[in-house]
Amino acid sequence: MEFSIIWNRKSKKIRSYCAAEYFAEHVQHLKLIYELLAREKLYAKFSKCEFWLQEVQFLGHVVNENGIQVDPSKIRVVKQWETPRTPTEIRQFLGLAGYYRRFIKNFSKKALPLTTLTQKNQQFIWGSQQVGAFQLLKHKL
Repeated sequence: MEFSIIWNRKSKKIRSYCAAEYFAEHVQHLKLIYELLAREKLYAKFSKCEFWLQEVQFLGHVVNENGIQVDPSKIRVVKQWETPRTPTEIRQFLGLAGYYRRFIKNFSKKALPLTTLTQKNQQFIWGSQQVGAFQLLKHKL
């Protein structure tokens, strides 16, 4: 069975232990996590662990005391994206932008002029609606 599935089942009670307000509380959380790992015969490679961080980059996101934001390096990639010239290029752009859809209210509605051009039997005409949608999505990230 995949590690993440096992871990999700076993760690339900300690999911909120990845952060703490006080150092001593965080140390206690780590102790509980290590005890769970040992009990389940699961092992952490400490050279891959990071402790006492104020900010963590994880799967294209930045997690800190302010919450979860898009990783600034990903924003730069989107902002520098050249105008798509084919349906495939639109799909590539929408793939990256869509990964961050939770940060863009009404993403699907805003992306509609672009997604329409990716449909089969749809003539590729890059007009003002597509330009506007493309620029809006880039700006919203």
